[in-house]
Amino acid sequence: MTAPTPAERPLLVLIGTGMRPYREYLLRSIGARYRVHLFLSAEPEWEREHIAGWTVLPSTTDGPAMAAAALELHATDPVAGVLCWDEVRIHAAAFVAGALGVRNGDPSVVWRLRDKGQTRAALDAAGVAQPRSIPVKTVQDAVDAAAVVGYPAILKPRGLGASLGVIKVGNEAEVRANFAFTEGARGPEPVVFDTDQPILVEEFVSGEEISVDSVVSGGRVTPLFVGRKVVGYPPYAEEIGHFVDAADPLLTDPALLAVLRETHEALGFTDGITHSEFMLTADGPKVIEVNGRLGGDMIPYLGLLATGIDPGLAAAAAATGAEADLTPSVNRVAGIRFFYVEEEDTTLGSLGFDESALPEGLDKVVVVAQPGTVVSPPPKGTVWGRIAFAIAVGESREQVAGRLDAAESALDVVPALDAVPV
Repeated sequence: MTAPTPAERPLLVLIGTGMRPYREYLLRSIGARYRVHLFLSAEPEWEREHIAGWTVLPSTTDGPAMAAAALELHATDPVAGVLCWDEVRIHAAAFVAGALGVRNGDPSVVWRLRDKGQTRAALDAAGVAQPRSIPVKTVQDAVDAAAVVGYPAILKPRGLGASLGVIKVGNEAEVRANFAFTEGARGPEPVVFDTDQPILVEEFVSGEEISVDSVVSGGRVTPLFVGRKVVGYPPYAEEIGHFVDAADPLLTDPALLAVLRETHEALGFTDGITHSEFMLTADGPKVIEVNGRLGGDMIPYLGLLATGIDPGLAAAAAATGAEADLTPSVNRVAGIRFFYVEEEDTTLGSLGFDESALPEGLDKVVVVAQPGTVVSPPPKGTVWGRIAFAIAVGESREQVAGRLDAAESALDVVPALDAVPV
């Protein structure tokens, strides 16, 4: 069969891209199979080599306005699907998909995932296993709710990701001391939730926390990758790393697959990509949250390295209704570790990896902070306190962890006050 020419490739609207180190691998693979038209709020830069066109809009969080722009594009060049992997923009993207009549076009379904309070209510109504959760407004409400769910308890914002504002509390005094931390947590682009109960007080459930990236087509849920989380900086829930194993037994675990299916059914999510998080408790897996997008933190990239399944192409196929190749072509383990400074409000003088000290098996080491930047470890510097990361592959988690240890030892960070002038 003759390969399609560029003009014959399906047109895919992509809303937003994100930071190049974290998302270019997705756009590169999608751009090789689709004509990608970007909707963004500034002229594209690094994205240009991977796209066929773009539209600059005043806002990429205004769904109805973007829908109008998409209809204009569709009138001259039919759009096969709409894709977004940015948590802040997935709800707006659903308006675009709905206007075009393509998949994942119900904003109410996507909002049910964005609003963790609605997620909890829908899962509770369906009897899906999850921690008990009570939405609250004030610190006294939180104290009362914690008495109901029991201690220790979890305080979390209703609508943020990346564990921002999440903290474990052990008693009433800790609820009162930390409520402001959770209430004041903000993402880089805040989204307003129309609710007078912005905080959730939840039952603490213990076990290993995992994530599952899945393709959903016609209501059928197919897990692609299981990410095993590494969490640090207690009592905060900073995600400092992840491991993905192509041979992870959870990919075929009946209990997890049942909860995964029940979760999507309860939320009404029938087409697209999801990133679901579970706690593996002694009583079985319990749902922590569900996101209507590919996972962040390079987890899909770890899946690509570990299995050979391309998450970008899987997401594009889910958006357009095409068939995706979900057959693993490799069988190994991949892991990522994020690095932070040790002291709060550190001004970076220089930072980099000693190439001579890096071991084999490293896929990449990336510096994400710039000299002169002021950074802090969690809780002040959570996701945005990361200064670098390393990704390694190997035959086992232990081997990969050892390679990440060596990468961490090879990272040289010099605060500005100690930097040697050039």
